[in-house]
Amino acid sequence: MTPFTRRSEDSDDMLVYIHGLNSSSRSFKAQRLRERLAPHPVVAVDYPAHRPADAVAVLSDFFATLLGQHEGIAPAVIGSSMGGFYGQYLARRFRFSHLYLINPALTPWSLFREHIGEIMTTAHGEEYRVSEDLIESTRPYGVADPCDGTPSTLLLERGDEVIDSRIAERIYAGCGRLMVWEGGDHAFQHLDEAIETIRSHLAGLDRTGP
Repeated sequence: MTPFTRRSEDSDDMLVYIHGLNSSSRSFKAQRLRERLAPHPVVAVDYPAHRPADAVAVLSDFFATLLGQHEGIAPAVIGSSMGGFYGQYLARRFRFSHLYLINPALTPWSLFREHIGEIMTTAHGEEYRVSEDLIESTRPYGVADPCDGTPSTLLLERGDEVIDSRIAERIYAGCGRLMVWEGGDHAFQHLDEAIETIRSHLAGLDRTGP
C-alpha cells in the first residue's frame, strides 16, 4: 500500500485507487492519478485481486484502518476493471463520498470462463491458474442491485476489447452517472478527461451524486 500524509483540515479530498487484475499500486493509472490530482492525496492499494476472499479481506482491512484513523473521512474511490468489481462491493460496507468505475468487470464469473486453464502472472510475479473454483469464488462479492443510492460514476469506453461496456451500462442505467466514450480500449484512453471530473468532486465542486 502506498503511504500517505493527510492534512488535518481535509475530510473528503482523498482518492483511493483500486487496481485491476494482475496490476499493482504502481501502475500507469495510479501514477497518472497522483500526478494530475496533486495536491489531493491519492492512495493506491496493493492486494491479491486474483484471490477474491483474500482481496476483500485486505481491502476491508485497509478501509477499516483508514476510516478508523481519520474520523469523519469519506474518501472517493476509483476502481479499474476487477478493482471496480471489488470497489462496488466495498461501497456497500464503507462510507465513500463517490465511487468511480473504470471499465469495470462487474460479472467476472462470465468474463473469465473462456480463460479456464490459462496460467496468469500478477504484477508481483505470482503465477496462478484460472479455474472453475476461482471463477465461482467471485460470486459472493457481486452486487445484484446497485440502485441503492450509492453515488457512482461509470467511466466506460465502447472499444474495450476485454469487457463489453454494455454490461455496465445496463446494470447502472437507472442509478449511475454514465460517461461513455467511443473507441478506446480496456487500458482506458480517456483517463485525463475522467481525472477532470474526479478533480471537481475532490475540490467540492461536484457533490450532486449520480
